[in-house]
Amino acid sequence: MKYTGSCHCQKVRFEFESEEIQGWMMCNCSICQRRGHILHMIPASFFHLISWEGNLTEYRFNTKNIAHLFCKTCWVQAFWKGPMPDWTEMIAINLNCVDGIVYEKLSIHKYDGKSL
Repeated sequence: MKYTGSCHCQKVRFEFESEEIQGWMMCNCSICQRRGHILHMIPASFFHLISWEGNLTEYRFNTKNIAHLFCKTCWVQAFWKGPMPDWTEMIAINLNCVDGIVYEKLSIHKYDGKSL
C-alpha cells in the first residue's frame, strides 16, 4: 500500500510503501518517550521525500547512528533514519504524521530502547 504524510506546516512531505499498517511501536528511549512518537519502521528504499525545500535539520545523540530529522519551520519530526541491526538503512515514520491512520485498528508493540 502507498501512504503519504507530512510535518505540520506541510513543507516536508513524504510517501512510502508498506504492507497494511497493522501495528505500531512505542519506544521508551530518552527521546522517543519525551516526544510521544508512534513509530512504523520500513526499509529506506521504500521511502521517498516529495518535498522538503531544504527545510530539514538533523539531531544525533548517544551513538549518533540515528538521524532525527525535523522541519525547520514547525519543528515536527515526521521520521528519522538510521541502520537496522544488520546495518541496512531504515526509516522510522511517526504515524502521527501519516494521512488517514486509524489508531483503534492497530496493535501496539513496546520497544525497550532505554536498555540499549
